[in-house]
Amino acid sequence: MMNTDRPYDLEERTFLFAKEVALFCKRLPKNVENIEYIKQVIRSSGSVGANYIEANESLGEKDFSLRLKISRKEAKESMYWLRLICETNNTQFAGSGTVLVNEANELRKILSTIINKAK
Repeated sequence: MMNTDRPYDLEERTFLFAKEVALFCKRLPKNVENIEYIKQVIRSSGSVGANYIEANESLGEKDFSLRLKISRKEAKESMYWLRLICETNNTQFAGSGTVLVNEANELRKILSTIINKAK
């Protein structure tokens, strides 16, 4: 589960988020709904960090801002899929799922702050 001592390195933090989402999804029952939700949340959680890395390697200010906005969008999407998973599965997944929803929201807020400061 997510460590409360979060790294200051946002690339590392987004990597750990995607990893924890993948580990969470491995424990979920493999029913028709979850298979689709899992595909979506795996993609969006991994895209948070991938787009943040691309932003850091950007070709200019517009590219930097665009990649950060995509990363933030993916964090919001991850929150959506994780909430859906939590609310459609047994309560045994609610605790760990809620921690991941909260981390996605914190990442979204951090990315929003970076976007606003870059303007």
